[in-house]
Amino acid sequence: MSRVLIIGAGGVSSVTVKKCARLPALFDEIYLASRTLSKCQALQDEVGSDRLKAVYSVDADNADAVTALINEVKPDLVVNLALPYQDLPIMDACLATKTDYLDTANYEPKDVAKFEYSWQWAYQQRFQEAGIMALLGSGFDPGVTNVYTAYAAKHYFDEIHYLDIVDCNGGDHGQAFATNFNPEINIREITQRGRFWENGEWKETEPLSVREDLDYQNIGTRASYLMFHEELESLVKHFPSLKRARFWMTFGDAYLNHLKVLEGIGMTSIEPIEFQGQQVVPLEFLKAVLPNPGSLAEGYTGMTCIGTYITGIKDGKEKTIFIYNNCDHAVCNEEVGAQAVSYTTGVPAMIGAALMLNNTWKKPGVWNMEQFDPDPFMAMLNEHGLPWHVLECEQSPFSK
Repeated sequence: MSRVLIIGAGGVSSVTVKKCARLPALFDEIYLASRTLSKCQALQDEVGSDRLKAVYSVDADNADAVTALINEVKPDLVVNLALPYQDLPIMDACLATKTDYLDTANYEPKDVAKFEYSWQWAYQQRFQEAGIMALLGSGFDPGVTNVYTAYAAKHYFDEIHYLDIVDCNGGDHGQAFATNFNPEINIREITQRGRFWENGEWKETEPLSVREDLDYQNIGTRASYLMFHEELESLVKHFPSLKRARFWMTFGDAYLNHLKVLEGIGMTSIEPIEFQGQQVVPLEFLKAVLPNPGSLAEGYTGMTCIGTYITGIKDGKEKTIFIYNNCDHAVCNEEVGAQAVSYTTGVPAMIGAALMLNNTWKKPGVWNMEQFDPDPFMAMLNEHGLPWHVLECEQSPFSK
């Protein structure tokens, strides 16, 4: 018998809950908690109380509150789908209760627009000593892209040298300006300086200043911009043969023009300002007025293409492959009432949880996705809505 506690009730959580609910052999009992109880109740009404056993209100910023909840539910695994600011309090609660942990995005402090794994990697010894496991970044990017890299290293290369992760949303939601996941997290991520690994060191660029026009399978050519993304940090650590590792994401001109204006008038700032006697964070206010990402699914057309270009050596010869997935917004909406960006994160969270609960991926400590055998995860992607493809390329689309 397995019991899972999911924390967070946004668009990704909705997908994860529904996917877990359809697999009673893997997820016997499912419990859900969020700061907003009504969101949990709505999801319980949708999937049924026979599968989503109980819902709770919890302040995930408060480790003691999460500890009390874990002691009440007594789950085998806590799946953290809350905000990245809340990773450490939830990990502290898991330590206090000796409960396994999984998340989809690494920690970042609320008052500093910076994210890295150092804070969570620091828990390694304590999790090992407690005999519990933390699986970090079980989403798509990070997550599936890490597993793609491990799969390529295992099956296609003797040594990998160049890695380019590409993330294209070729869909249309009909909104003038909207983000496909939490606006606060999304905009903080996009407005940071670009960062990539080359020849043994990190190099930085101005935000969105490096562009490549790439041809995406079943979508076409899209402007792609170099950014920093957390999986680069773990991949260069665990694949030291990498000479260069980068991450690219597509943005349309309208999106970038809106973002430039919002930055110019201070609306993307995380520094509090005083307004009518109250302290207000401009980015938090912007989040409140932008469309809820969970509301975008109805009428969303087009698809995503996310994957990894990998160049390396096999049998003494250089080769390049592209491992990728296309995910259709309308198909996701029909299946689980979500758009593809939520779906591509929510499904891998379910798969990572399943592999932990059935002991396929299980060892005490704090681990990234690429540190486990990729084959079981890759098989489950095909089974649960995120089929992948391997394209052998004549050459990399990126210049060395």
